[in-house]
Amino acid sequence: MFDEFRVYLELGFRHIADLAGYDHILFVVALAIPFSIRDWRRLAVLVTAFTVGHSITLALATLRLVSVSSNVVETLIPATILFTALDAYTAATPQRPENPVTVKRYLIALLFGLIHGLGFSSYLRALLGDEERIGLPLLAFNVGLELGQLLILALVLAVGALLVPAILQRRRWVQLLVGVTGGLALMLLVQRLRAWS
Repeated sequence: MFDEFRVYLELGFRHIADLAGYDHILFVVALAIPFSIRDWRRLAVLVTAFTVGHSITLALATLRLVSVSSNVVETLIPATILFTALDAYTAATPQRPENPVTVKRYLIALLFGLIHGLGFSSYLRALLGDEERIGLPLLAFNVGLELGQLLILALVLAVGALLVPAILQRRRWVQLLVGVTGGLALMLLVQRLRAWS
């Protein structure tokens, strides 16, 4: 039982941290944009909403209680990244100083978590095959995803703490992250929309 848990935990961690499937990494980075290391508690609140969302649809889709076209999900994922990056930019601009965690952002993170959970589920379902007992693998995979997310967030916050303000102004750091996450998300979105034709 412990070995099975460890195997799926590692698979979940590797899935979120896999650079070949960097869309989920981009989303986690985009969530972190308006935050500095001293805001880690507020960021944890936002990430909790994303976690709740993707845990729900990961479970429902893996249990085959919900089914959505993979083309739709794979197109929506970069759209969520692009929206999150642009929304984070507005939260981080000095002209609009506000708490980067608002009810609106919490609900958006929850909604986008539902979409990302559908993306995770196709991978987990392929791993499970026809296995009937999926409770433990589902839990372990989800824990692995969360550990990977936390590592990504810690890295983004740590790099930001090292660079701002010693090397970059906070505004430049935010612009850099928005440019990278938003630009790559836009590229992915265009690619996936072209795949529909």
